[in-house]
Amino acid sequence: MLAAAAGGTFALGGCAPAIPVQDAHFAASASTNPVRIVRQEVTVRLSSGYTRRIAEGSQWRDVGSLPQGHVFRAVNTVFAIEGRQVHEAYLVLSGDALVGFYLPGESHFSPLDSPLPLQLGDLR
Repeated sequence: MLAAAAGGTFALGGCAPAIPVQDAHFAASASTNPVRIVRQEVTVRLSSGYTRRIAEGSQWRDVGSLPQGHVFRAVNTVFAIEGRQVHEAYLVLSGDALVGFYLPGESHFSPLDSPLPLQLGDLR
């Protein structure tokens, strides 16, 4: 009311929904694994409505595992996903499918609504 009386208007934007998370039981790798590269670009649409691009040729290292799959951390960059907040995120792959993200700052797993094909290859 006060804003309208003063001649101004405010648009109340909706907040983005929080990304779904569940507790994660992360087991770190005992050794350093080789760097792998994404073979073909993948665009992920998150349940928050945001999209993230995983670029062809981007580099990832297997850093451990969750019950849901192997956990890959971006090499020489930070990968993040966004909902109500921005979260650093590692890929979680089961076979050749991206099943979700490990959020190391919160020790949570964020599942995708549906797995997406994602193939990693050897760095040449």
